[in-house]
Amino acid sequence: MSLIPLTEAIQTNALQHIRLIATDIDGTLTKNGKFTTNLLQALSQLKQAKIPIILITGRSAGWVQALKHYLPVSGAIAENGGLFYPFEFDQPQFLISLNSLSQHRQNLAQAFQILQVQYPNLQASADNFFRFTDWTFEIQNISLSEIQLLTELCEELGWGFTYSTVQGHIKPKTQDKATGLLKVIQQYWSDLTPEQILTIGDSPNDQTLFNSELFPQSVGVANILDYSDQLTHKPRYVTAGSEVEGFCEIVNIFYPFLVP
Repeated sequence: MSLIPLTEAIQTNALQHIRLIATDIDGTLTKNGKFTTNLLQALSQLKQAKIPIILITGRSAGWVQALKHYLPVSGAIAENGGLFYPFEFDQPQFLISLNSLSQHRQNLAQAFQILQVQYPNLQASADNFFRFTDWTFEIQNISLSEIQLLTELCEELGWGFTYSTVQGHIKPKTQDKATGLLKVIQQYWSDLTPEQILTIGDSPNDQTLFNSELFPQSVGVANILDYSDQLTHKPRYVTAGSEVEGFCEIVNIFYPFLVP
């Protein structure tokens, strides 16, 4: 499926029925890894329009727990669908089943050690101390062919694997952003239809959010084009701007539908 420029959504009024936005963070709400004043303004506009915003990221539970307090959002999903922090609570709601958290962490660490036997240069991410459901490592110096081999090795070990612009993730096979998001929506926004939900992202770990059977309205910021050949599911629309400039482009197009 070819990607449609977001500007065409104006002509079809495709966004006028959106009532909730779920968005990735890194590479989608950031510019060179940082939040900008334009982002804060865009999020404030959506809050004023009473549109709930759910952050959905591969970042750790500890990182997300702090972040949700500082942005005008309704909650945040961490670890690629592993757990959810509602705005009003500091305790996470697990979105996957774990019989024993300590054993789960031990199993993840052992899986990573097996990967390191094949790829000794793999470096565990420092944020694993703040994670519950997955195990991460740095991918800056890993090639696409190595990513594919790591995916296959994780599958042989009984694990799933995904990656973003910043990290590789060893995770349970059934854990992904779409599955986690659907559970949160069912609990907190069960009155919404799939057509009323807009999902936004920029990298391979966002591709389940682009599954049109689950989320008919999805947008990739322009840097998603760097991965277009690697995606099973692609966003319906793509912005002209990259990173947070793309997100602000979405809000600028979307906001007029929300104001009287």
